[in-house]
Amino acid sequence: MKLSKCRIGDYIKDVASGPFGSNLKVECFVPSGFPIIDGANLTGLRVSDNITKFVTDAKARSLSRSIAKRRDVVVTISGTLGQISFIPNDSKYEEYLCSQRQFRVTFDETKINVEYLVNLLRTPYGQRKILAFANYVGVPALAQPIPNFKNIELYLPDLPTQLRIAGILGSLDEKIELNRKKIAELEALAKTIYDYWFVQFDFPDKNGKPYRSSGGKMVWNEHLKREVPEGWEVGRLSNICTISTSQCNPERFTQDTVEHYSIPAFDAGVFPAFDAPQSILSNKFRVVKTSILYSKLNAQFKRIWDPLHITDNPIASSEFVVYVPKNALHRGYLYAVLNGEQFFAFANSISSCSTGSRKRFTPETTYHFSVILPQNAIVEEFSRQYSALLDSMRIARLEIDFLTKQRDFLLPLLMNEQVSVGELK
Repeated sequence: MKLSKCRIGDYIKDVASGPFGSNLKVECFVPSGFPIIDGANLTGLRVSDNITKFVTDAKARSLSRSIAKRRDVVVTISGTLGQISFIPNDSKYEEYLCSQRQFRVTFDETKINVEYLVNLLRTPYGQRKILAFANYVGVPALAQPIPNFKNIELYLPDLPTQLRIAGILGSLDEKIELNRKKIAELEALAKTIYDYWFVQFDFPDKNGKPYRSSGGKMVWNEHLKREVPEGWEVGRLSNICTISTSQCNPERFTQDTVEHYSIPAFDAGVFPAFDAPQSILSNKFRVVKTSILYSKLNAQFKRIWDPLHITDNPIASSEFVVYVPKNALHRGYLYAVLNGEQFFAFANSISSCSTGSRKRFTPETTYHFSVILPQNAIVEEFSRQYSALLDSMRIARLEIDFLTKQRDFLLPLLMNEQVSVGELK
């Protein structure tokens, strides 16, 4: 592979930074409308569509220089430096408004391939190029970001080679993205089923018909201030689960045999090897296979994880509450309860913080959370269906992990000419 020294600026057709802070204040945001890209959308090769901020179309058009389109590259200016992603052809929206902390770039794709370039700039080699003009005094930021970005010099192969390499990596990226979309769809379906059964009370009756809609008998529940199916009770979370207090024994577990589940690894869906000194193991709670993990830290509330079958090694955690169902057949129902908006609101309401620490809740106080207690047969059938969805999500996450490792392994080999495109065909 023949490489040529190139300057990024020679391939740029247009570039512009996000709006000044005074032009995009919090009061400009609306529940839906024109999407805004921020750092949370730049965690992968492609800009993700988990958009949480919007402005009106009129407001976005008034900031037209900061609007990024499909195939544009978006780079973070301040905060989490090194972030760089491109907007794919199949993005949910055709246009996005960059936030104050990003700038967008349009490249001449008759000369350079965007996927290849972004892949290259996400490697350690590319990250060194970007971070060479970073300033870490105060909030980390890129000094003179646009001029310095234009002046970055890289060694690039010819365009046909770029396209072939991008094609190989792109096929893996597409499979990863399909799995992510599958997980999102399964999560939405799981929430819909829970709502159907335990909010609308249209679970299948003995004839397989929706209970409430088919005239199933309802009775008033004074605690919930609403009607519930006849025979159902209301209890507390302590009726269906316990909180694990089983701590890791340093004499039994070593760094090589214990895997530590922590907040940073959550989105990856993996259990990283435990990397703390062995003496700290005694402060970690042991996670059993039937348990469910729920973050007790304020910044990470609503993070819930189902570790079943993920690893055969013992698992340790200190940042999550370890909930264990009293009846293993009710595990799916417990997960659904913990994953609900009501429990999320309850966890927030009982949380507090000491000076200089993050807000968190005391695990045992969640025992007081009110839960509906249907008959065992209904809970078990719901758990069976719900757990099947969790299994599918788990498989998809494992495939994402496998494909990501494959991609990360191939990327430097292709970039460094240690393997040729032809060898992979």
